[in-house]
Amino acid sequence: MSILTVKNLSHGFGDRAIFNDVSFRLLKGEHIGLIGANGEGKSTFMNIITRKLEPDEGKIEWSKGVRVGYLDQHIVLERGMTIYDVLKGAFKYLFNLETKMNEICDGMANASPDELEEMLEEMGTIQDVLTNNDFYIIDSKIEEISRGLGIKDIGLDKDVHDLSGGQRTKVLLAKLLLEKPDILLLDEPTNYLDEEHIEWLKRYLKEYENAFILISHDIPFLNSVINLIYHMENQELNRYVGDYDNFMSIYEAKKRQIESAYKRQQQEIAELENFVARNKARVATRNMAMSRQKKLDKMERIELAREKPKPEFNFKKSRTSGKLIFEAKGLIIGYDEPLSKPLNLRMERGQKIALIGANGIGKTTLLRSILGEIKAVSGEVELGDYLHIGYFEQEIKESNYNTCIEEVWQEFPSYTQYEVRAALAKCGLTTKHIESKVLVLSGGEQAKVRLCKLINRETNLLILDEPTNHLDVEAKEELKGALKDYSGSILLICHEPEFYRDVATDIWNLESWTTKTV
Repeated sequence: MSILTVKNLSHGFGDRAIFNDVSFRLLKGEHIGLIGANGEGKSTFMNIITRKLEPDEGKIEWSKGVRVGYLDQHIVLERGMTIYDVLKGAFKYLFNLETKMNEICDGMANASPDELEEMLEEMGTIQDVLTNNDFYIIDSKIEEISRGLGIKDIGLDKDVHDLSGGQRTKVLLAKLLLEKPDILLLDEPTNYLDEEHIEWLKRYLKEYENAFILISHDIPFLNSVINLIYHMENQELNRYVGDYDNFMSIYEAKKRQIESAYKRQQQEIAELENFVARNKARVATRNMAMSRQKKLDKMERIELAREKPKPEFNFKKSRTSGKLIFEAKGLIIGYDEPLSKPLNLRMERGQKIALIGANGIGKTTLLRSILGEIKAVSGEVELGDYLHIGYFEQEIKESNYNTCIEEVWQEFPSYTQYEVRAALAKCGLTTKHIESKVLVLSGGEQAKVRLCKLINRETNLLILDEPTNHLDVEAKEELKGALKDYSGSILLICHEPEFYRDVATDIWNLESWTTKTV
């Protein structure tokens, strides 16, 4: 049974086309991985099918009565609401049904026999919906999901306004799972989740009976939960049965076949054009030349997909730092309350340290305390000599109305426009991206603009807070290689073992230092 049908979808922003005559069909129980490079339109597709965005052309048809659950990272959580309030909100439609059932009960006293029969039938239907959707065990379901995603440890009475990025994602994801929709739409759900809870989500999705569409650049995670791939590239959407690895082998084989056919056709075209040019003027051979010209005119030309610019990340190295990078003595980090035990830490030149551990235990707070952006609860941090620091923040919340060119030019006013464009192009951005406002770019493209500013500054210490979030597979691999080759020191927060294990010389697990329950 088809849950969602998309027919002849076309959409673009300005003169930049995203989809051209795309069709798509989602069947009951399908577990789909929606993949493609940054900027190909994956999140735009989600926004179109959830009707947050009107397409330029095409039809979106959901089957009747389908309940859609969408993990929207940008939803606003109001100050004053507790985590429990948000999670209980997942059952709002069930509370509405209960109210309706009570109204039916109240109206039964004055009903005719025929009306009474209709009322009883409607009540039975509502009762079935309430029972099947866990209405009578709401608190135990909230507890089960909260424990699985590590929310119970944060405290269900905590104000949602005080949550970290990762904790916020967990709460939104938990609410979505509690809603038990007929279809889940998940846009990079592993961003900001720690390893333990990525594993829990992996198990949950493996056993999930209903359909879902998942956008993720975390390939091991994707491979373990999906059975279909839809690939977005060059305004097209193509279907592949199986996991990502299976898709890649078919995709590469198809690409080689097209390239081979293209070469053969180009050779044939050259020979035909050569024959026509040599023989069209001679009376004896003019007819043969005309015949070959007709063949050329009717020929369906094979076109190769336009090559996407591949990102190149090469970090500029400044003068060598002193031997000491930083030393913390009796450092207790936190805001209103301590997040850590007294820490005595030392980092020396050449170390590449990965900070790992559950969300909300203070990884970002530790980085910002070392940088002096946050005042420590107690203790001190001594920074070494001759440090040239490059800092990649986890998330920039303010809307950015600069164009990409303006954004980089502000950082490097001595650059010519050609140098700014070349620097952005090296990070895998096309001319259309480069001339767009940062605000309209995808999450991965915005990350590439921020990386562009970082790699063009001379540094000897990189402090990176979740730099892989939103980056596509190719950009992640390039960044990993650049960090391995970097001769300076690195302090890195990352939740992807496949990424940080290849980069780090040392791993510091903050769970052994935190004062919080994890």
